[in-house]
This record gives sequence, structure tokens and C-alpha cells, in this order.
Amino acid sequence: MQVTLAQLKRGQSAIINDVSSIHIPLKLLEMGCLPGNMVELVQVAPFSDPLYLNINGSHLAIRKETATHILIEITNG
Repeated sequence: MQVTLAQLKRGQSAIINDVSSIHIPLKLLEMGCLPGNMVELVQVAPFSDPLYLNINGSHLAIRKETATHILIEITNG
């Protein structure tokens, strides 16, 4: 089973394994949303959308729909 960024729980960290560039805006790729980078879910907005992330020290918010196209490997519980 593949885990996506949308399934990450608050406070969990993960490493990005694969990004479906067809569904990911170029701006996110430029901001570090690339395979091999560390990502942490900092906070979830009301109604579970958007997700507030820390990717290699950069803070950004992405829609949950976009997060389903980013495959990760969880590094902590």
C-alpha cells in the first residue's frame, strides 16, 4: 500500500518518494516538493483542507486533493 501526503497525521514526518508532476503545480515543485525531501505536517485547517506543511524548512499550504498525488514514506509515528 502506498501512503500519500494526504494521509499524514499532524506532527508526523516523512520523505517524499514520488510526485505526479501532471497533478502538481510547478510552483510547489520549485518550493521543494521533490522526491528525497523531508516533509512534516504542521497543522490541518478546519474541514481538513488545506494542509500546512514544512518542507525542508519552507512553510506552505496545499490542498488535500493535491496532496493525494504525492507519495511518501513515513519516518516517525
